[in-house]
Amino acid sequence: MSAELLVTAREWADADPHAGDRAEIEALIEAENVEELERRFSGPLTFGTAGLRGPLRAGPAGMNAAVVTRAAAGLGRWLADSGHAGAGVVIGYDARRRSDEFAHISAAVLSGAGFAVQVLPKALPTPVLAFAVRHLGCAAGVMVTASHNPPEDNGYKVYLGDGGQLVPPADREIEAAIAATAPAREVQLSDDWLTLGDEIAADYVAAIVSALEPEGVPSRGSLTVAYTAMHGVGAETTRAVFAAAGLAAPHGVPEQETPDPAFPTVAFPNPEEPGATDLLKALAEQVDADLAIAQDPDADRCAVVCDGRQLTGDEVGALLADWLLRRGVRGTYASSLVSGSLMHVLAGAHGMRSEETPTGFKWIMRAGASEAPLVFGYEEALGYSVAPSVVKDKDGISASLAVALLTAELKAEGRTLIDRLDELAREHGLFVNGQLSVRVEDLSLISDAMTRLRADPPVQLLGRDVAYADLALEDPSVDAVRLLGDGVRVIVRPSGTEPKLKAYLETVVPVHDDAGIIAARGRGEDELDQLRAEVSAALRL
Repeated sequence: MSAELLVTAREWADADPHAGDRAEIEALIEAENVEELERRFSGPLTFGTAGLRGPLRAGPAGMNAAVVTRAAAGLGRWLADSGHAGAGVVIGYDARRRSDEFAHISAAVLSGAGFAVQVLPKALPTPVLAFAVRHLGCAAGVMVTASHNPPEDNGYKVYLGDGGQLVPPADREIEAAIAATAPAREVQLSDDWLTLGDEIAADYVAAIVSALEPEGVPSRGSLTVAYTAMHGVGAETTRAVFAAAGLAAPHGVPEQETPDPAFPTVAFPNPEEPGATDLLKALAEQVDADLAIAQDPDADRCAVVCDGRQLTGDEVGALLADWLLRRGVRGTYASSLVSGSLMHVLAGAHGMRSEETPTGFKWIMRAGASEAPLVFGYEEALGYSVAPSVVKDKDGISASLAVALLTAELKAEGRTLIDRLDELAREHGLFVNGQLSVRVEDLSLISDAMTRLRADPPVQLLGRDVAYADLALEDPSVDAVRLLGDGVRVIVRPSGTEPKLKAYLETVVPVHDDAGIIAARGRGEDELDQLRAEVSAALRL
């Protein structure tokens, strides 16, 4: 074992305030497990615009008591330097392993730094914490969650006083403040913080229901909904929202209703993953549900199933935008640049302003203008904001209510969500979206592929001329290339969270009266397959 690594590991263990974490490092030193120690000390977790996220393990490259202690201390220093010394901070947590512990450590650290700290009373959804930041007039909020990551992970998400996620350069500034923080054992702590009651969740429920005006859907009480919290924390709050809105209680997947940090019934607790909604679909068939909804474990995203088919994020985004537009909701409609184009077509048809933002809800929620504030935002990865005045982030619970109300409206007319999608296709063309994702071991392969694509972009896709645009030239923070032609669009970018190169594909197929929607869907899938092959060839990966 290298002497330098040994010294670093011993110093970390000596400064670790948590007996279990400290023993974990000491055992690795004793066993001379060089490979694992190198992994634990490969560098600190990066504090990005989603905060921290990583595996639960001792050492600087994991989520543990020492890392959380220093993260909270760095956040406190940054807030104080930004003019918020002594201000309010609210902290929430989900039901993952050690989430409550990390929340209480953060409370003790920030209280010790002089902030007025309030902690949510139990494991609650991320949207409730995001709501609480503005509702309580706090300077910042912290949510301990790893959202839909694997069971072995946890995370630490920071919201600013406006209720939105961090944007640069705040993330880099906080990371620098964390790096300058004293060892965890030396950080001052205090138990002078408050635990809130259930009124925050109740206020959230009331605000969401008020914003979506369910009384405008008189048939809502007859809707049958199947639902899963996917072993997360969404069930209680979602049921409260449905009840307050006058909807029947959803039928829950019993195996997934109660929070369980092991996520035993799913390979990966993300409703986008193959097989993740199998139990939900079975329940929906059993109870003859009009609608089935799956939320991710912290309930900030949701998936929608209709007639046994799971809709894409772009389909749900278009349906929700269409619903709000037909309700006369005026303002800006926004989506990330990798999301589909149909929402922008719909907004334009209603004379509404729309914006395309960089990837991530931190940017979507900053869309809009003084004369046209943001009223709806979505991203193709199952994130939707239908009430940005209430929660300035994606919110799977309010989106679930909105989809349920829309479904109830359609049911009263003898139609379904899929019927409405078909109607939109006949009116505006069938927008077919898909992805090409290439995972690599060597990250240089991604940068090489992007370089090749920029140097020699295809001039035709699907036999149609396409124009090339390097989006990094418009915004250096956006490492992406766009290929755009008549009824075809491709955006290629490296993944921000995984060693993948992603291509987001879209083709628009006209729906002819003689052939109909079924023929258009068949042609759309064929064109999507062809587009995957052509883009794959262009990337040469």
